[in-house]
Amino acid sequence: MHIPPATARFDPTGHAARDALDRVQQGAGPGTDSEFFCEPVSAAALPAYSPPAAFWKGLAERRDQHGFLICLDEVVTGIGRTGSWFAAERLPFVPDVITTAKGLGAGYAPVGAVLCRDEVYRAFAEGSRAFELGHTWDGAPLSCAVGLAVIHYLQEHRLVERVREAGPRLHQLLDAALADCEIVGEVRGQGFLLGVEYVDPSDGRSFLDPTLGAARKIDLEALERGLLVYSTQPTADGYAGDQTLLAPAFTSTDEELDLIVERMADTVRAVERDVKGELATDRSRIAVPSPGGDASG
Repeated sequence: MHIPPATARFDPTGHAARDALDRVQQGAGPGTDSEFFCEPVSAAALPAYSPPAAFWKGLAERRDQHGFLICLDEVVTGIGRTGSWFAAERLPFVPDVITTAKGLGAGYAPVGAVLCRDEVYRAFAEGSRAFELGHTWDGAPLSCAVGLAVIHYLQEHRLVERVREAGPRLHQLLDAALADCEIVGEVRGQGFLLGVEYVDPSDGRSFLDPTLGAARKIDLEALERGLLVYSTQPTADGYAGDQTLLAPAFTSTDEELDLIVERMADTVRAVERDVKGELATDRSRIAVPSPGGDASG
């Protein structure tokens, strides 16, 4: 069962998503839903997006009322990416389960982890005593050693604190650098996880036509400038258009962050010129009725 995201475009208050959750629960029947699963801050599908506070508050209230678990996917956001060890720390409740991976291995080895509240642990320990996380590579010594080394390095060099302190400045710089770009609808994010959403410059709100391939243009243009970003095409369900995810290394210096912003701004402006040119050409081809009733291009 799924509910739609409470994006600024479709549900800025979070009330519609909260009501959708109620409808899903009612449709499933009382006592049948076991867990609500989501990203506290999204990555690929909705870069750096997080629901508004009203939704999180409503979710916690419904957990208390119905008894389901809240499980957060922190595969991307966990281990400091948003400026705290887990993005869940900024939410108005304690989740029951957190999954994490990527940052735990820092790219040196594949490793993941599942964290759970004591009540969840005891349910297994005092019940079936079976909790199958995987198979052959459970507790792999190399991956576990890498995970421990990464955690120790982050602590020793205070890199999570670095992300927390530098993240707001990075956000402000990027927002200011893209303020005059007509295809930029929003700059959002936390810590070193930022997202840029693109819009049709004619109204500053509508999604760009997918055939323009704006997201792909951003990736290629950025690469030409020595900047690696991750852009996503519009989703089939219509909740997201062309967007870009920026996720700098925790060790980035202020100078390197400034360079990222500069190159991203240059990239967006170049793609904006291209997109506006294509839009102008396409719209000039639209047939317009002539005074005599015929159509002229």
